[in-house]
Amino acid sequence: MSDTSAPVPAPPKDHGRAGRNLPAAIGSAVVLLVAVVASLYFWKTAFMLIVAVAVVVAVWELHRGLSAKAIDIPEQPLMVGGVVMVVVAYFWGAPALVTATAVAGLVSMLWLLRRGVTGFVQNATAAVFTLVYVPFLGSFVALMLAEGGDWNSAHHFADDGVRGVIAFILLTIASDIGGYVAGVLFGKHPMAPVISPKKSWEGFAGSAIFCVGAGVGLMAWLDAAWWIGVLLGVIAVVMATLGDLVESVMKRDLGIKDMSQIVPGHGGLMDRLDSLLATIAPIWLVLHYLVF
Repeated sequence: MSDTSAPVPAPPKDHGRAGRNLPAAIGSAVVLLVAVVASLYFWKTAFMLIVAVAVVVAVWELHRGLSAKAIDIPEQPLMVGGVVMVVVAYFWGAPALVTATAVAGLVSMLWLLRRGVTGFVQNATAAVFTLVYVPFLGSFVALMLAEGGDWNSAHHFADDGVRGVIAFILLTIASDIGGYVAGVLFGKHPMAPVISPKKSWEGFAGSAIFCVGAGVGLMAWLDAAWWIGVLLGVIAVVMATLGDLVESVMKRDLGIKDMSQIVPGHGGLMDRLDSLLATIAPIWLVLHYLVF
């Protein structure tokens, strides 16, 4: 008699206490970092193309994730408006960014009128949320990069804007690495078990140590006072942690594990941008008024 029983599916692969496919995550991170460093080194305006592409992909992921709850944001005007916000922030500064954000929000709501009355408030609210969460916060990277003032030439790493972007990225990476190492080695006390079971207070302490250390070291490079580095480190660890928790809450509310699978080892692009989006605005504020 032949065996007609269904094959037993293979158990999901266990990626350890950190919950990541570490080789794939490292490979993806290296590719992204090389692209960022190369654009900043050879022609800093080219980095804006990376930011614009990230905004478009992030809006697509949020549209995909929100659809799990039957929320349908106007994808096209949010993508176009987001790119315009990044561009005007880079070339014309914060006042232009505020104006572009207001216009993009109104256009998105007008776009939704084409669909009728049903679901308008829900979809319009989600559209404005998406606009602020992704392109508005992401545009602070453009404000940071514009600190150098000269857009057309290659500045390498002596330009204030380039150094500011590098400092912001390194501070956020320090938070991620410090939390990962301390969480894997010592994590025992969950910080928010309902929201993110793998995030621990020990990991938060590791993030704080790495962030403050990185901040002080970066101030030597930026020729600024050491205490500003401590301030930046504290801001980075708090905001990066909040950004990660907010993203986790969103995914749990939507009933999804990742925003997408576009970045091997990390899930969606938003799963990597959450901390960066949360830290950029306050870091820009400190660097703009206390360092540059």
